[in-house]
Amino acid sequence: MGRVWRSVNLGVKSLLLHKLRSSLTILGVVFGVAAVIMMLAVGEGAARDAQEQIAQLGATNIIYRSVKPSQDAQSQKSGGRPSRVLNYGLKYEDFDRILATVPTITKALPIREIKREVRRSNQSMEARVVGTTHDYQEFNRLQIERGRFLLPSDNEHYENYCVLAAETARTLFPFENPLRQSIKIGSDYYTVVGVTKPRGSTAAIGGSMAAQEYDKDVYIPLNTCRARFGERILSSRAGSQEAEETQLSQITLQVKEIDEVPMTAPVIEAAVQPFHEEKKDVDMVVPYELLEQAKRQAAIFSLVLGSIAAISLIVGGIGIMNIMLATVTERTREIGIRRALGAKRRDITQQFLIETVVLSGIGGLIGVAIGVFVPPLITQFSEIKAVVTPSSVMLSFGVSVLVGIVAGLYPANRAAKMDPIEALRHE
Repeated sequence: MGRVWRSVNLGVKSLLLHKLRSSLTILGVVFGVAAVIMMLAVGEGAARDAQEQIAQLGATNIIYRSVKPSQDAQSQKSGGRPSRVLNYGLKYEDFDRILATVPTITKALPIREIKREVRRSNQSMEARVVGTTHDYQEFNRLQIERGRFLLPSDNEHYENYCVLAAETARTLFPFENPLRQSIKIGSDYYTVVGVTKPRGSTAAIGGSMAAQEYDKDVYIPLNTCRARFGERILSSRAGSQEAEETQLSQITLQVKEIDEVPMTAPVIEAAVQPFHEEKKDVDMVVPYELLEQAKRQAAIFSLVLGSIAAISLIVGGIGIMNIMLATVTERTREIGIRRALGAKRRDITQQFLIETVVLSGIGGLIGVAIGVFVPPLITQFSEIKAVVTPSSVMLSFGVSVLVGIVAGLYPANRAAKMDPIEALRHE
């Protein structure tokens, strides 16, 4: 142990004799380690974002959406002539058929979404009117700030009740409590029974079609929506009118266990797809499959980023090898004297390896400090999410030390193999 300690002491003193050169050599390792940690942090942050958004869809959910057919599909269906009324998407028959034929489904959520102007006195805004049931709150993880959400009885009795999202409530009622107040949607008035907490813009969640500003929604009972708005929507474009007829915008289905998703999805598809084969006007999304795919892509993404950053470590290792080779040449006479005084080859090898490990170790520690400190700043001052994981820190530091050892092996071995007599003659 004493022999090793003397080698460490001698190695550190040798490095301190050339402070600038040692510092510049360390820099290569510092930047390499910091780059690996930061790149992996960015990759991990992106992966977690994607996985969180998909997970919010519900890993036990299966989602069917209405999709507007392409112009080609419309023309084929109407014999080459554009149809004045475009009838597409999910039907209530599809909803009933799924519930009747798929026993593993525990909950089902029908949704109808319509863009409408919502008005209250002199305040108005364009909002997304969502016709749905009481289960929408659970599927979407909505939190109520005031009042309540829709009840099963509201749907059964076709009540003109509504729940306002946070931004909708602020716009229509900037200075008043919205509860028990009335708003106008289309030609009908609705009583406000609840207000949701702010959530902001987010990706598709349990009961929604796509990325939306959820704070600008208005929720009404599905039966009320069907009775008041019907299934046909008229729109005017360039002086002409066209109509779209859609019964349901989306159906979200839930099974009890995540293991039931892979076997339930094909059964649901078989119950729905044959009735929409010609128009291709529905689309199935299975969040569980998307989540697994996102995990695989995240692993590949992290591997690519880590490999790119690892090049910096390799460059740092080449720098260490270059400096140590120069050091061996400079210290040839010193090596000869040590060998003449009884130092063995392993002592010389040990001394030079210690020097490379010290260089790479110090550089690794500084690189870890920078790599851990910078990602939170990236997250704070930009929209990029960066997450440092303990595994990335340990991996980066371990690789930096390993690179130092590998880079020092050849110079150390070269120094140890020197002939003592020839080394003493070196000027």
